[in-house]
Formats: sequence, C-alpha cells, structure tokens
Amino acid sequence: MRRFDYFVVMFFCLLVFMVSTEGQLQMGFYSRSCPNAEKIVQDYVNRHIHNAPSVAATIIRMHFHDCFVRGCDASVLLNTTSSGNQTEKLATPNQTLRQFDFIDRVKSLLEAACPGVVSCADVLALVARDAIVATGGPFWKVPTGRRDGTISRTSEASNNIPPPTSNFTNLRRLFANQGLNLKDLVVLSGAHTIGVAHCSSFSNRLYNFTGALGTQDPALDSEYAANLKARKCRSLNDNTTIAEMDPGSFRTFDLSYYRLLLKRRGLFQSDSALTTNSTTLSLVNRLLRGSLENFFAEFAKSMEKMGRINVKTGTVGEIRKQCAVVNS
Repeated sequence: MRRFDYFVVMFFCLLVFMVSTEGQLQMGFYSRSCPNAEKIVQDYVNRHIHNAPSVAATIIRMHFHDCFVRGCDASVLLNTTSSGNQTEKLATPNQTLRQFDFIDRVKSLLEAACPGVVSCADVLALVARDAIVATGGPFWKVPTGRRDGTISRTSEASNNIPPPTSNFTNLRRLFANQGLNLKDLVVLSGAHTIGVAHCSSFSNRLYNFTGALGTQDPALDSEYAANLKARKCRSLNDNTTIAEMDPGSFRTFDLSYYRLLLKRRGLFQSDSALTTNSTTLSLVNRLLRGSLENFFAEFAKSMEKMGRINVKTGTVGEIRKQCAVVNS
C-alpha cells in the first residue's frame, strides 16, 4: 500500500471511531472540564438529605418521570413559558412532584464552579443516585455526558408516564416503549419501598373503582382498605393527604414492598398489577427468595439501563444555565 493511501485509510478509520464514540455516556465525563462536579453533587446531597430523607423518593421519581418522556434530558424541569407552552410539569403525573429547588441549588453550585459545563440532566441523574445511597439504598453507576432538551410538552408526559391506575397491559406497553422489559418493570417498581403518595393517586380503589360511588377494588386487601379509609383518605375528593407506599418501612430501601404485594397491600393499581401476570409474579417471588444485596444489584442494573434512555449527547440539545428555562 502506498504511503498516501495508508494515511487516507488510517484517517478514515479514526473518523469512523470518533463518530461511533462521540456522544456516548461515560464514567468521569467531567473529569477534565469540571473535575469536582460529582463531588460537589455528592457533598450537597450528604449535607442536606438527612434533614429531609423523603427527598430521595421524590428525586428518584422525578428522574423516572424525566426519562420516560423524550429520554433523560431534564425536560421535566422546564417551566411553562410566557408564550403559553405547557410543559411536563403541568401533566397530571407530575403535579405532585416537588423538590425542583433542590436540583436548582445543586445546579447553582456547579455553575459557580464550572459555568455552562454540567447539564441539568446529569445533575438529576446524579442527585437521584446519591440521595438513595445517602438514605441506605443501593448504589449504581451513573455515566455522564447527557445534554439537556429544549422541548417539554404536557401531552407527552400524560401519554408516556405510567399512571398509578395502570393495569399490567398498560405497564408492559409503556415500559417496552422505553426499551425496558418485565424484569425492569418489577425491579424499578421496587422504588415504591420508600416515600409517600397523595390520596388522589389511589382513592378510586377505595371509593369509586368501577365508576360507581361506593365500589372498592376487590384486589385490595379489605383490612388494608378499611385502614386507609379510616386513617388516611376519608373521601374520594381528598387531594392533600398522603399515605406511605410501604407502611412501616417507607424510609428504608428494602424488600418489604414486595412482601406487601403478595398480601394484596400494594397501594396503587399499578403495584397490584405486578401480581396479575405469571412472569412478573414469579419475578416478585424470586426477589423475595433472594437477599437484599441481590435486590440492590438488580435495582442498580435497571437504573443504569433507565438512565440511558434516549439520552442527548455530543452536540444534540444544550447545557442549560438554569434548569427551569432553556438558554436564550
């Protein structure tokens, strides 16, 4: 091969390699551009999470809702604009999200250290992981390099985020749309082992299950339902009262959620739905037969998988200066 041809071939191979690797998430993506980025996030979480451990459940839910709409691009953080564009925040599944200010405070620290470098999408992914770890939950790898989206629509959140009223068919479809399988569905649902929910997410199971007032979901344990009616959600129209998703253990990341499923005490219809399919029921039982460490390992795998859904990398999207608004 002539010398000129050799260099042409080598240049072409290098170009192919660069194109194939550009935009891929990687561990330590900010090691040169913002060396302390991940430490800044972790330190802030560790300083504040113990004052409000419920933040962990809130942030991981926010991360989940973000990734299910346009991928993990922080579109869930965008505010509705003065021009009338209604963002994901206004969608029914997101109206009970909170702690956006927690993400904003972390982002402001990163902007002070490394302006315009760390994306809001990466901030959300890192805070979700670090908050769960800080409260005794599993650790999972968070490769970084995500970029932020510039589009956020209420309708897309409503259509893609699995509602708590989902049956098994709907859950399988919505997870499959994101490239997640039934094992991911069961394992990620395990995040309901921590945190609380508003009555509006499940009161239809207590008071209006068939569309007729006074009807109750027969799949819900009657004693549990009576307790919820007496002590938590006293009417169908209660939109403010909250209930633990994993009563007695809602601050601890453990297997208790799955034990309650088998007792017909999953709070949501979407929880109960996991016991209506032989495959997902078998997966629930398998988790319960295994160790807590095994559950943590499986949860980590599924979280790493979810964190890669339709990510924007390379030159796609932008690095927002403020997480609630696109750059001007």
